[in-house]
Amino acid sequence: MMNANNSAVTIRTRRYLANPLMSRLQFVVDVHHPGRANVSKKELQEKIGKMFKVKDNQSIILFNFRTAFGGGKTTGYCCIYNTVEDAKKLHTKHILVRLGLLEKEEKKGRKGIKEAKNRAKKVRGVGRRTARKKAKRAE
Repeated sequence: MMNANNSAVTIRTRRYLANPLMSRLQFVVDVHHPGRANVSKKELQEKIGKMFKVKDNQSIILFNFRTAFGGGKTTGYCCIYNTVEDAKKLHTKHILVRLGLLEKEEKKGRKGIKEAKNRAKKVRGVGRRTARKKAKRAE
């Protein structure tokens, strides 16, 4: 029986496209990992970095990986940006947050917004502007 760490992992790329407008390379990644449950994205990032001779592995973004039924094969997408700044500027925010390249921004709750709106509706006349300011400060 093979050990999980030293079983062979084969990486193949399909649908390779150099996208100069987005300053990236993009392609589909097929990972064959028989005898192993899955391969971590960090490990794939390092291996793809060696394959494509990338200077900074943080500019490699892997996402949307699905393991085939029965295991042994996983398919996903990869974008290799020219720089990490390009990745931060162009790639979707929720994936960048997941990778630790961006901080998640906290939004106000839906109920709090509606309560502030309804409080502002109750005030009429000159005091309306001050009431709105107080409502914003309270949030």
